[in-house]
Amino acid sequence: MQIRRPIRNIQDFLLSTYFADGLRITIGVLLPSLIFAQFGLLKYGMTLSLGALCVSVVDSPGPMVHRRNAMLVTTALIFIFSILTGLTNKNHYFIGFLLAVSSFVFSMFYIYGIRAASVGTAVLLIIVLSIDDIRPWQDVMMHALLVLAGSVWYTGLSYFVYRLRPFRLVQQSLSDSILEVASFLREKAKFYHENTDYEKTFADLLPLQVSVHEKQDAVRELLFRTREIVRDSSPEGRFLMLVFVDMVDLFEQVMSTYYNYQQLHEQFDKAGILKDYEMAIKRISYALDDVAFALKSGGKPVLSKRLLIEIERLKTKINKLESDNVNQQYSTIGIIALKNIEVNIENILARVKTIYSYFTIRSSKDIQSADVDTERFINRQRLDIKLFTENLTYSSSTFRHSLRVTVVMLLGYVVAEALNFSHSYWILLTILVISKPGFSLTKQRNYQRLIGTTVGAFVGMGVLTYIHDKNTLFAILLLCMIGSYSFQRKNYVVSVLFMTPYILILFDFLGMGSIALARERIYDTFIGSGIALLASYSLFPTWEYEKLKEAMLNVLSANKAYYGQVVGLYFDKNYNRTEYKLARKEVYVSTANLASLFQRMFSEPKSKQLFIKEVHQFTTLNHLLSSYIATLSLYNKEHRFTFESFDPLKPMSKNTNYLFDMAIENLEKDKNAVDNVPLIRVADTGFKINKDQDLVPQQFDLIQKAAYDIYKLSAKIKF
Repeated sequence: MQIRRPIRNIQDFLLSTYFADGLRITIGVLLPSLIFAQFGLLKYGMTLSLGALCVSVVDSPGPMVHRRNAMLVTTALIFIFSILTGLTNKNHYFIGFLLAVSSFVFSMFYIYGIRAASVGTAVLLIIVLSIDDIRPWQDVMMHALLVLAGSVWYTGLSYFVYRLRPFRLVQQSLSDSILEVASFLREKAKFYHENTDYEKTFADLLPLQVSVHEKQDAVRELLFRTREIVRDSSPEGRFLMLVFVDMVDLFEQVMSTYYNYQQLHEQFDKAGILKDYEMAIKRISYALDDVAFALKSGGKPVLSKRLLIEIERLKTKINKLESDNVNQQYSTIGIIALKNIEVNIENILARVKTIYSYFTIRSSKDIQSADVDTERFINRQRLDIKLFTENLTYSSSTFRHSLRVTVVMLLGYVVAEALNFSHSYWILLTILVISKPGFSLTKQRNYQRLIGTTVGAFVGMGVLTYIHDKNTLFAILLLCMIGSYSFQRKNYVVSVLFMTPYILILFDFLGMGSIALARERIYDTFIGSGIALLASYSLFPTWEYEKLKEAMLNVLSANKAYYGQVVGLYFDKNYNRTEYKLARKEVYVSTANLASLFQRMFSEPKSKQLFIKEVHQFTTLNHLLSSYIATLSLYNKEHRFTFESFDPLKPMSKNTNYLFDMAIENLEKDKNAVDNVPLIRVADTGFKINKDQDLVPQQFDLIQKAAYDIYKLSAKIKF
C-alpha cells in the first residue's frame, strides 16, 4: 500500500500558495524596517511596515485585477483613516465616535464578499493600532504619509511577484484542488473496507465535498478572470484550463459511484473482492497526488504500473467471480453493481490518463483550447450603494453583525481605557479578528485564538528566557513571521501560535520585551475573546437555522435543474453542454453551502440546533440524489445506442419533476400534509428491457424514489 511520505507533504507545503503568501508578506512587512534600521531610522521603518501589514490583509489569492484594486482602495482608506485617527485620538469621545461609525460601516462590507470585508478589516486595523498613538498634527501627517508609502511598497511588491510568474498562483490553486479530490477519493474508498462505519464515512465525506467545491471555485475564479489564460495567449494557459475542465468532469464521475455498500459487503466480503476495489480507488487517488505535485513543481508525472496492474487484476477477478457463480451464491444485481463500479473506475482512470497526457504537450504551441464559455461561469458582485442600503434592516444578518461589532468594539475600547494596560489595543485587535457574522464561526475563531495565544506566549517566554543571542533571536523571529503568515488561511491556531512569539521577540528587539508583556497579551486575549463570544450569543445573534430554508430550497432547485439537463441527454436533440455544466456547478455550490451550514450548527447551543435529524436526512438524500443524477449522465455516454428510444421513460421523468415541485412547495409554504403521489414503476412504462440492459431505467427509478423520499421529508420540516 502506497503511503505519502512526510517529505512529499513538506514539499507540497513549501510549493503551496500558503507558503508563497507567507514569504511575500514577510518580505513586504520586514524589509522596510530592516533597511531603515541600518540608517538608525527604525521608527520610520516600523511605520512603513505597518502600512505594508495593513495592505497585506486584502492580498489573498484571487484574480490579480481584484487583488490590485482591493490593495489600491485599502491604500487610500488607511491613509485617510490614519490621519483621522491621529487627529481625534486626543479626545476619548471623538475617537469613540470614529471607532463606532467605522466599525459599523466597514463590517457592512461583508455584503460585497470576503475581499471587500478584508478591506474593512484592514481599515479598522489601522484605527485600532493608532488609537493610543497620540502625537502633534505635523507628526500625524508624517506618520500617515509613511503608512501610505508602506502600503504602496507592498502593493508594488505583490504586483511585481505576480508579473514575474503570472501562472504560478493558478498552478498552486489547481494543485490544491486536485489534492482535495484525491482526499475525497480516499475517503470514499473506505466504503469498500470490511466492517467500515458507513455513517461516519459519509459524515466525513460532506466536509471534504465542501472543501472540493471551495477549491474548485477558487480555481474557476482565477482561471476565468486571468486575461493571459482566457485569451489563450500561451500554451501554459491552455494547459491549465484543460486540466481543470477534466478534473471537474472527473469529480462528477467520482460523485456518481454511490451504491448500497452494506448489501455489497453482505454478499461479497467472503469473496474478498471489495478490498481490491478499495486499493484500486486509493491508487487512483495517489496518481492524482502526483498530478498535483507535478503542477506545483513543474515536473512530469509518470503513471504507476502498479495502478494499471491493479485495475487489470480487478477486471479478472470480477470475470472469474461471474463465471464461478453457477450456483447463484451471488445475486445477479450484486454482480452487475460490481461490474458497474469497475467500469466507472476504468472511466476515472481513463480521465486520469488524459490529464497525464496533457503534461507531454504542456509547452507545445499546438495544445488545444478547452471549449468553455468562461463568462457564464463567473459570479459578478455588485459594488453599489443600493445593495448597502437594502441591507440596512434587522432581517439582514450582515446588519446585525455590524451592530454587534459596533457595540463590542466600543465596549472593548471602554474596558481597555479602564484597565490602562500598556498595550490595551490588543483587546480591540482580538475582538476585531474574532468577531464573525455567525456564532459558530466566532466560537471557532475564539478557541483557536485562545489556544494559539496561550501556547505561543509560553513558547515566546521560553525563547526570551534561554536565548539571548540577537542573531539567533532574529532567525527565530523570521521563522515565526513566515509561519504566522503562511498558516493564517490554512490553520489559524498554528498561525497565532507563531504570531505570539514573533510579537514578543519583536518587542524585545525594541527594548520592551519581558515576561509581563507575555502575561498582558494573554490577559488581553482572554478579555477580548470573552467580550466577542458573549456578544455573539446575546447581542443581535445570527443562528444557522435562520438560513436553513433558503439553503434547502437552493439545493432542491439546483438538483431539479441538474436533473432537467441530464434527462435532456435522453429526450432532447438540441442539447446545450454549457447549460449542463452550469447546472452541475450549482448543485455542487448549493450542496456545499448546505453541508457547511449543517456542520456549523453543531457548534451552536443545543436550543438553536433545530431540525438536526431532518436536515441530516435531507443532506444525505440530496447527496444521494445528485450522485444518482451524475450516474444517469454517465450512463448516457455508455448506453446511448442500447435503445432506439427512451420516450417510454418520460412519464417517470415528469413524475420526478412533480415530486421536486411538491417538495419545494412544502418547504416554501410549510405544508405538513403529504399527498398520495403514486410512483411510476419501470414495468408500468412499457419499456422493453433485457436482463443486462436495465441500468438506465433503473437509474430513472432510483432518482424518482430519492425525490419521493425528499418530498415526504419536506413535509416534516416547519420553519
